[in-house]
Amino acid sequence: MDCTGIAVIFWASVWEQMKYSLKSRMIELEVLPAYRNCGLSVIAYSPLASGLLGGAMEGQRAQGSVRKSVEYCRPQLARYESLCRELGQEPANVALAWTLLVPALTGPIIGPATLDQLTDCIRCLDLALDEIWSSPGDGPPRHTLGEGVQSSEE
Repeated sequence: MDCTGIAVIFWASVWEQMKYSLKSRMIELEVLPAYRNCGLSVIAYSPLASGLLGGAMEGQRAQGSVRKSVEYCRPQLARYESLCRELGQEPANVALAWTLLVPALTGPIIGPATLDQLTDCIRCLDLALDEIWSSPGDGPPRHTLGEGVQSSEE
């Protein structure tokens, strides 16, 4: 791959901030492979999909516009939160730890409002998700929450 075009656009950059989470994975198709090939990295913003992946089914973050997303993604969220319970982990920590598996991703941007939330977020560093999930970004996304996923109930 020729990195000249990317180098011209990002001549002074070594990273780019992009929306990326278990719900929003489209950058895995072309952006992450191109950045990785050119030695650039991505910092993920909204890694919890505006709170949707932080335990919204359990009501921990189901406020405002997130409620509409919860209804839209209910079957997928139920499976995701069930997996988190099986792992014995908070949904937010699993979502953050998952972003740390991505080779071209420097890390997620988090926005804890309290010291307790920050302490919880730091726990994601101790999760070994690579044992249950293959590394994202190595191929096209298998599915994303709310983007063309068919549930078994439909």
